[in-house]
Amino acid sequence: MGERYDVEVGPVAHGGHCVARVGDENRVVFVRHAIPGERVVLEVTEGTEGDRFWRADAVEVLDPSPDRVVPPCPYAGPGRCGGCDFQHVALARQRLLKADVVREQLSRLAGLDVEVTVEPVPGDQDGLRWRTRQRFVDLPGGRRGMRKHRSHDVVEIEDCLIAGAPADHVVRGTEFEVEDEGFWQVHPGAPEVLVDTVLSFLAPQPGESVLDLYAGVGLFAGFLASAVGDPALVTLVEADRRACAHAQANVRGATALAGDVGAVLARLPTAPVDLVVLDPPREGARRTVVDAVTARQPRAVAYVACDPAALARDVASFAAHGYALDRLRAFDVFPMTHHVECVALLRTLADPRA
Repeated sequence: MGERYDVEVGPVAHGGHCVARVGDENRVVFVRHAIPGERVVLEVTEGTEGDRFWRADAVEVLDPSPDRVVPPCPYAGPGRCGGCDFQHVALARQRLLKADVVREQLSRLAGLDVEVTVEPVPGDQDGLRWRTRQRFVDLPGGRRGMRKHRSHDVVEIEDCLIAGAPADHVVRGTEFEVEDEGFWQVHPGAPEVLVDTVLSFLAPQPGESVLDLYAGVGLFAGFLASAVGDPALVTLVEADRRACAHAQANVRGATALAGDVGAVLARLPTAPVDLVVLDPPREGARRTVVDAVTARQPRAVAYVACDPAALARDVASFAAHGYALDRLRAFDVFPMTHHVECVALLRTLADPRA
């Protein structure tokens, strides 16, 4: 830690950093606050001689990228607030970097060559003022702060530039019941664009049955119930019992089951279902859930993913059951950070529209 190296920055990597190599052993270093192609001085922040890789910050830029900008937030940068990864990068290039990450993960983990475009979403102000829920560290005297990257240390701040006004829970004119601290997309434009994409991908038909997994408060199930014409055709599964109770209220007439998705599917009859929505947490659905989904032989699966690596691993698991990635859209619902939201359509050849 603390050693400095003059390096040329390599490609972006999943996690908000770029790859560089240092020393005679060509050791991999994950560098924050850099852009591919730049020449920088990095300072090692984590790592010892025995580690496979080190972590570092770019503390001096010797040959800047044309896409480098002055961070709009004074708390962004090495040794400061760790909430944003890309404030030093022009917004258009941020989206290209995220597309590179999604493309690389699908290539490396699923063996697919997919064109990816990360699309802007209405509701932010040039990548700022979008986060409708924010958690600060309370400091003495009514002050507040944010954590440094990979640290418990706190940086006192006056204003977080990605923080926006609290949002309502209305989508397409429908209001959803949500727990005060319950999950809801933090970008105000995200719920509607994700619902639109899921409905477009699945093209639900009257009379089709629907399984909504990791259903939250029933955002997708509510609109799918309308599309298939009968909420009784919809089954939701959600681990959080309070969210599941809200889902039952939001999608009246549907079946809402509380519990771990894998465990619930294991005890349900393996009856065929037409459509499945998956919106798992960051670790993804994983093989057990994928096996349980494909055993029900849906004609189409819409997979909403907040982590491209987990998405790619699960896409590979679906492929082993004969489900191919048919379409993919990616959305910039977390500007200034490395996070990106994707919606993937997986279809079997048994689907006449495939």
